[in-house]
Amino acid sequence: MKIGIIGAGNMSTAITKGLIGAGTAPSDIFVSDISAEKLSAVAALGVQTGANEDAARSGDAVILAIKPNIYEKALPSLSNILSGKLVISIAAGNTIAFVSSLLPGARVVRLMPNTPALVSAGMTAISYAAPATEEDALLVEKIFSALGKCVHVPESLMDAVVAVSGSGPAYAYMLIDAMANGGVLMGLSKKDALLLAAQTVYGAAKTVLETGEHPMVLCDNVCSPGGTTIEAVNALEKSGFRASVMAAEKKCAEKSALLKK
Repeated sequence: MKIGIIGAGNMSTAITKGLIGAGTAPSDIFVSDISAEKLSAVAALGVQTGANEDAARSGDAVILAIKPNIYEKALPSLSNILSGKLVISIAAGNTIAFVSSLLPGARVVRLMPNTPALVSAGMTAISYAAPATEEDALLVEKIFSALGKCVHVPESLMDAVVAVSGSGPAYAYMLIDAMANGGVLMGLSKKDALLLAAQTVYGAAKTVLETGEHPMVLCDNVCSPGGTTIEAVNALEKSGFRASVMAAEKKCAEKSALLKK
């Protein structure tokens, strides 16, 4: 299957590397961008590069990896080329209806990936509407499973997805840094503290995914009666740790809804 990718930024590069790593021949990928510098960098992966029109023509599926505010400028000139094709939009806030209005006849599937796709540990939510089909959505899942995990959700829940996984890496990075700084406060070097914190968060996430246990069951397993961990958990509960995260997600979803087109 040939894939066109319009845009050569960070997410585009992550997608390209993920596809190649999953077995797609670089010659079957065509990437376009207005930046010669970005195209030069992605060409080093062995993919074809050129203009937007060429990427649109070359792909059986075409991924729109451009910024949301560029859609109205970049897409109308591609509408004839993309009519009838599978078009994958990864722009936050741009609804299927909006993208379809710019590309009438295209089979639009909307995604919300996140930045850990850069290390093949991403989380992607998938929504679609006619004329796109369930088969199209499953094909998109196959493509993006190369970058991590996928889930299918109604488009009406995409703002919630933005809040949980789209923006979620930022919360995790803040947690890791806070844990590391706590270690520094108690005498660890920042390098060692960051390794301890990051590997611990990674390991905890991996345990949730691989065991299928509820996170609080796993939390209880770490908390010995009268021990050190329950003391820390008690302090976190008193400071409103979980409530703060949920409140932040609600704010994020509300902002996402305001950006919707």
